Amino acid sequence: MQTEKEKSLEGKLYKATDYELYTERQNTKELIFMFNSLPPADVDKRNEIIRKLFSKTGEKFIIEPPFHCDYGSNISIGNNFYSNFNLTILDCAKTEIGDNVLIGPNVGIYPAGHPIDHELRILEYEFAFPVHIGNNVWIGGSVVINPGITIGDYSVIGSGSVVTKDIPANVVAAGNPCRVIREITEKDKIYYFRNCRV
Repeated sequence: MQTEKEKSLEGKLYKATDYELYTERQNTKELIFMFNSLPPADVDKRNEIIRKLFSKTGEKFIIEPPFHCDYGSNISIGNNFYSNFNLTILDCAKTEIGDNVLIGPNVGIYPAGHPIDHELRILEYEFAFPVHIGNNVWIGGSVVINPGITIGDYSVIGSGSVVTKDIPANVVAAGNPCRVIREITEKDKIYYFRNCRV
């Protein structure tokens, strides 16, 4: 017989009120409380907590507090990762983030969800689908990423977007719901070299 944790990681309906899952979340809350309460200069201590929490980290990463997650153990981040203030990841399913990813403030990554049918919600059922964010992605401030989403390499998600469908690689996408606006081209690089100081 499957545990509720196994069901959650397989995308099946499960009950988050299960004692094993509740205990894991409580343990994570303790570590997150410590992380968010440390003085700004204690970068090494904060990173040590993240390494304990996450299933994988790159060598170099910065997560600005406050940060929140459900378990931490379902999160992996690549090298050279940066997230601004108030990142929330409801990692009831795998949340995999690649190398060189930048995340703006107040971003929510939500693998977790509740059934539309009210009777299932009353019975305390939930579900969770994995989220995959590729390499070299930039996610603007106040973006919401819903369950089961994949964002391709090199793409940029405009601020305030609500991502409800997969986003391919190498595009600018924005809006509510988020949609592809255009491909990223060599002209984008030329623009910044002409108009910004390096």
